[in-house]
Amino acid sequence: MKSTERKDRKINLYLSLLLPFGIAAFAWSVWHFPVHQINSSLIVLSIFTVFFSSYLRIQLPRTKIHLTVSDALIFLSLLTYGGEVAVLLAILETAFTSLNLRRQGVAIKYKTIVINVLIAAVSGLVTAIVVQTVFGTPDKIVAGFGSTSFLLALTVMALSQFLLNSISVAAFVSVMSESTMWKVWYENCLNALVLYVSGAAVAGVSAWALTQINFALFAAVTGFFALIYMTYSRYVNDVKTAAALAEEAERTRADESENHILELKQYVSELEKSGEALRISREKFRYAAYHDALTGLPNRNYFIGTLEDLLEKRKRGPEHTFALVFLDLNRFRTINDSLGHSMGDHLIRRVAKRLSAMTGEGDLIGHFGGDEFAFILHGVGDAGSATAFAEQVVKGIAEPFRFKSRHVYTSVSVGIALCGLEHSKAQEILRDADMAMYHAKDNGERYCIFDKEMHTSAVSQQQMETDLRYAIVCNELEIFYQPIIDLDKMFLSGFEALVRWNHPRRGLMSPTDFIPLSEETGLVIPMTLQILRSACNQIVDWQSRIPDSKSMYVSVNLSGKHFGHDALVEQIQTILDETKIDPSCLKLEITEGVVMENAENAISMLQQIRGLGVRLSVDDFGTGYSSLSYLHRFPLDTLKVDRSFVTMMEDGGENAEIVHTIISLAQTLKLSVIAEGIENIFQLNQLRILGCEYGQGYLFSRPVPVAEIEKMLVDKFRWTNILTPSIHGVPSTTSDYSQLSISQ
Repeated sequence: MKSTERKDRKINLYLSLLLPFGIAAFAWSVWHFPVHQINSSLIVLSIFTVFFSSYLRIQLPRTKIHLTVSDALIFLSLLTYGGEVAVLLAILETAFTSLNLRRQGVAIKYKTIVINVLIAAVSGLVTAIVVQTVFGTPDKIVAGFGSTSFLLALTVMALSQFLLNSISVAAFVSVMSESTMWKVWYENCLNALVLYVSGAAVAGVSAWALTQINFALFAAVTGFFALIYMTYSRYVNDVKTAAALAEEAERTRADESENHILELKQYVSELEKSGEALRISREKFRYAAYHDALTGLPNRNYFIGTLEDLLEKRKRGPEHTFALVFLDLNRFRTINDSLGHSMGDHLIRRVAKRLSAMTGEGDLIGHFGGDEFAFILHGVGDAGSATAFAEQVVKGIAEPFRFKSRHVYTSVSVGIALCGLEHSKAQEILRDADMAMYHAKDNGERYCIFDKEMHTSAVSQQQMETDLRYAIVCNELEIFYQPIIDLDKMFLSGFEALVRWNHPRRGLMSPTDFIPLSEETGLVIPMTLQILRSACNQIVDWQSRIPDSKSMYVSVNLSGKHFGHDALVEQIQTILDETKIDPSCLKLEITEGVVMENAENAISMLQQIRGLGVRLSVDDFGTGYSSLSYLHRFPLDTLKVDRSFVTMMEDGGENAEIVHTIISLAQTLKLSVIAEGIENIFQLNQLRILGCEYGQGYLFSRPVPVAEIEKMLVDKFRWTNILTPSIHGVPSTTSDYSQLSISQ
């Protein structure tokens, strides 16, 4: 009883000592509060600090002390808005957190809550005064980002807050636990130093990032702090879990020790009996694990182990050099499909035997499965020796393989990676050699030596694919529209929808920068559906809002990969139903090469699409190899003359004749004609003379966003004045044509 009374007296004395300083800190903060800095950012920061940071807390092992992310937020408010705001936020956050802990069942008295609030107020005030006195106002501190003064300011801020808080808390806990203050501080508070230091660092970088309006950096800093928080939280949880498991294990160890010893003896006895059998089978298992079953050569696992050993030797000195040669059979799948997998396996074994004969003393050959082989060339550190070996391999494999009465020919693509200091793991040099091999295969080369640009390009390509997937999901793709003009009446007839990518870092990107990648990765299908849906919705919107726009149509390009998709017709029907567009106001454009690649299948697909009421157009007509016997069977509405022919019309000769022929052919087949790439008055007049019905190009307008198109819809006859500057509609000289060209 006397011990409790003595403890209460000490607590009351401690409280009475803190109270005037805490009240003074509160009064100072309120009196000097910067009312002019109140804004939405301060309100959001205050709400998150006071009401949410307490949920991101860590309880220090064997204590009732809780550490939260509020330290970083208090530091951030100090650097952003000044000490007055930081002290008030510290008071409010501590009060809310303590009351919240009490509400959740934590045994914490109101007197303890008051002490916690007073400690937060005093430590915040002292920290703010020290930092401002030594280093100046917050804006000056943040302005010196990265300097020695800035780092010193953050260090002083972290240490001041840590020392004042930890010493005050240690003093209070020592009174509560009747332990020495030093012991409490050392055992329970010292670990918190890393949180104060990291919190100050995060706050400093965040304050600078917000000052620079660098939200990417601010997000990165937030992520970094979250990682530290989660790591430390996991550490604390691991400590608790480990302690609980240790206690449980200690309790059960005594009860189970005798049984465990008996089981262990029995287990050892069984091991001794089976030891001989294991020794006999060990080598068989090891061989199977590290060798290829088909060829008997070392496999990928064996190679990785060998490469790891060689890389370790490489670290000891430059004399330990080697080269990795990776090769792949070309058109092996064709051999498998035509001659059968059994013959393919025979070929792989014959290739392995021939390659093994080329292996030098001390070198290693392996089979990675399928049609992939690899060599490790010891002592080879220069490109010349490696390429000489690659030439030997290429020539050796080019010789025919004889199977009874059949000769089988194949070839290889070879990738070479020279061991360098940048390689620290086996997977890295394997990746480089594999990348060089595929570079040789893709470019029709016999062999290729890896360079850093290949890796950079591969990483960039991968990042571009990731960005494109994100762009499709997040609607970063933007639809531009290029007008299609009736060349007879010179008024707006429709539009072609053209996609642009508004990349967050690279800006507005042309289709040529990402369409090939989308087709290679299959992303062109969801991208085309997104474009098709947006274009249909846009046409419907224009038709409902703008008078005399009911006849407007939109053309959307359909890639060859999507044209062969089984669900294409169903997807188009779904979009027609969703957007409520008149099917006749939608025109799908397919390139000439796509429809002629498999004409019979193309006819079937086109008929199904045409059955939906959608119009069809063949794009880039004249550049492929159309057969007239198929062309009249295609259910088409329009032929589009490729811009290459229109551009060269001024030169006369065969290009003008080709355009004339295409227009005549379309008229014979009762198809409309659209000429692409019209850039000057001469081309326009020639096309009008030849009877071309529609045209598009920079003479009329570049592809433009929706806002510009709406201006055109208001004045559909704005292009009639294009012909007026010329005499009788035809300029007199070639120079006049360029002067009359119009770009919008």
